[in-house]
Amino acid sequence: MTSPQLPPNAYTNAPQQHPNLILGSLQLLFWLVFHPSAWRNHLKRIDPILDTDSSLIILFRQGRWRNLALWWLFIQGYFILPILPNLLLGLTLWMLGQPILNIAFRVTEGVAVGVVFSVAGDLAGGVAEGVAVGMAGAVAGTVAGAVAVGVVVAVAVGVAGAVAVGVAGGVAGAVAGAVAVGVAVGVAGSVALNVGSGVASGVVFGVAFGVAFGVAGGVAVGVAVGVAVGVAVGVAVGVAVGVAVGVAVGVAVGLVGAVAAGVGVTINSWRLFLSFPFLFVWNYLLYRLDKRRNGKSPCLLRFHSAIWDEWQHLHLRGLDEHLLFVIEHNPVEGKAALEYLSTSPQRWAAQAAQIELDALSLQDCSDVEAIRKARRSLVSSELKSEFSPLLQIFSRISEDVDAALNQARTYNQRLLLRDVADKLNLQLQNFVRSSDKYTIRFYPIIKSWREIVTNYIDELAKITELHQEIDSPYIIGVPLTREQEIFTGRDDIGLRIEQLLRDRRRPPLLLYGQRRMGKTSLLNNIGKLLPSNIIPMFVDLQGAPSSASDHAGFLYNLARDMEKSAKKQAVILPSLAREVLESDPFTYFYEWLDKVEQALEQNTALLTLDEFEVLDNAIAKGRFDEQDILGMLRHLIQHRPRFKVLLAGSHTIEEYQRWSSYLINVQVVHISYLKEAEARQLIERPVKDFTLRYEPNAVERVLQLTRCHPFLVQLLCAEVIVLKNEQDPSMRRLATFADVEAAIPEALQSGGFFFADIQNNQVDATGQAILRFIAAQGEGAIVSRQTLLQQFPDADITFKLLLQRELIEEVDDGYRFQVELIRHWFI
Repeated sequence: MTSPQLPPNAYTNAPQQHPNLILGSLQLLFWLVFHPSAWRNHLKRIDPILDTDSSLIILFRQGRWRNLALWWLFIQGYFILPILPNLLLGLTLWMLGQPILNIAFRVTEGVAVGVVFSVAGDLAGGVAEGVAVGMAGAVAGTVAGAVAVGVVVAVAVGVAGAVAVGVAGGVAGAVAGAVAVGVAVGVAGSVALNVGSGVASGVVFGVAFGVAFGVAGGVAVGVAVGVAVGVAVGVAVGVAVGVAVGVAVGVAVGLVGAVAAGVGVTINSWRLFLSFPFLFVWNYLLYRLDKRRNGKSPCLLRFHSAIWDEWQHLHLRGLDEHLLFVIEHNPVEGKAALEYLSTSPQRWAAQAAQIELDALSLQDCSDVEAIRKARRSLVSSELKSEFSPLLQIFSRISEDVDAALNQARTYNQRLLLRDVADKLNLQLQNFVRSSDKYTIRFYPIIKSWREIVTNYIDELAKITELHQEIDSPYIIGVPLTREQEIFTGRDDIGLRIEQLLRDRRRPPLLLYGQRRMGKTSLLNNIGKLLPSNIIPMFVDLQGAPSSASDHAGFLYNLARDMEKSAKKQAVILPSLAREVLESDPFTYFYEWLDKVEQALEQNTALLTLDEFEVLDNAIAKGRFDEQDILGMLRHLIQHRPRFKVLLAGSHTIEEYQRWSSYLINVQVVHISYLKEAEARQLIERPVKDFTLRYEPNAVERVLQLTRCHPFLVQLLCAEVIVLKNEQDPSMRRLATFADVEAAIPEALQSGGFFFADIQNNQVDATGQAILRFIAAQGEGAIVSRQTLLQQFPDADITFKLLLQRELIEEVDDGYRFQVELIRHWFI
């Protein structure tokens, strides 16, 4: 069975012209009046340089006469179209019993006027004006013939003695002529220039042209009729009365012609309202017929007025339902119609249909795998409308589910999915409070998603219990976020920071510690350790701020990160547009800080700048000016008491001279190993309902190997869990000393990036040699300073660096490794 094909010339602004001479000519006229885009595209298809302002006659003079398509357009527009209304006139006169010779004369006269007007319009304003004015001329000639007949009848009646009837007949004929000519020419002028030079020019030209022809035609016809009536009346009453009546009639008819011209010019305004009831019925019948045909191809939607009437801006009720029906039953044609309408005046229908399609797509999600993929098919979230934020909620939920399912360990999947379930519960509460039509439509969907996610969490728990697998709560290599339960300890550091923040001298703070000591994890969770009136604003200088190319970019990204971080604390800060910063970045940034202080009310902002060394590197490369950036930080510290600044890094301020000259009296908060009690909690009770138990000597061995280093405790314990899950279920949930020993090689391998960073980036070749020498002496061995100086003379600076990096420690008159697991790496 072949798939439905798209009907030719349907749902496009560039349809092909009908090959028939007559039908193709009428199609040109239809495009001019209802579908100007099709007219313009037709001209471009004939000749790329041809547009609505181009003159065919001038193009012929320039050598384009060899283009047969141009001749075809010339014949259809300037000859066939003027002929058609005059043929209709001839038929009308014949039905009225007029002599054949009179009919032939009138038709020939009308055609001649139309052709002359076409050529004149082409030379004056281009092909669009030529066709439209030619039609106006033809109509004018046609009406002139009809008026002539009316005048003859009126005169005959007048001569016969019915003076009153004669005058009335003359007036009626004159008014009819003026109205018809005025409307025809007004419409022609309006259409021609609406297509060619825009609505404003079209209206002006239409009014001028229509008024001129209306007044001139009205006066001329009126005078002629007046004279004729005057002759007739003169027989009975006198020529004077007849002439007076004729002049009066002429002036009155001229005014009527001007009004008629205005009616013609405004056709695209009043036509919409006048035709709306008829189009509503027409469109409704198309919809009913399509439903009766069950959407068989080709669908009747292609005849809907929204498809062919480009001027229709009124809301065409039911179009969205018709479009959805076609999409459901004939996807090929429905997609084409959707794309066409999305750029038309009826784009509301395309948007409504797309929203409903997205709703149906989300509604069809029956499991977490479908939810994780849902965001890929969402289109409406990219549309700029009042609906976008609602659909972006589903997109973010889909992303969160995908991130959860990408976790290697079941525990982490459950942890992140529980966070997703909490977000869905919150959104459900918000949906209940809203009466918006879209919210009501999507409420059952988000409720269904919550049930799917919750059920999957329960399934993971059952599978884990059935296989007696141990969920690993440990997170290796990435900072712990505020939502992750495993964050442990650091109460003493939180208390120290709080005390320094209350210092009236407002000193800047430096959170200093070696890599992987948990600086970023602490900054992410510092809100848990500080009073609620201190609002942490976390900024990762490894991210967008330091990678910006100029000061405006740096300050914009800084403000954006501050705003995001404050929002997590339920504090809404004013936004700062990047465009505002372009002209004078620091002035506008300071003004933004004024607004931030107002938003803080009685709270204090703690601006935490993580990895400040990256910003220093950007300054050293010349991307940012030292005085501008560091001066801004100093000004913030000294003159804005509502702001506190906390830097974080693995280097001291003294190592960066430029910083120490701007940031005076920096207070260092040293972050190092966990306390033993905190490390024990991380080993034995990292999270609630942790199912693995350790023998006492196994716990002690972990402490010995890691020295309570937070990263290494997690690394080693995670490998213990991997090892236990491979054992028989009968011995799976108790970790022994042997299990810890067996996990050491795996920890060294999986944590290789940590150890390699020490070896390659934190020490030089001499430092590596010293570390290997000490490592070779065995676990816990102390190597005397004298022995080391004999092996490595002139290495005093290197020893100081190794001590500063907290790799070795001084014991009595010798040195040893601080962390046994690091010694294992250097063996």
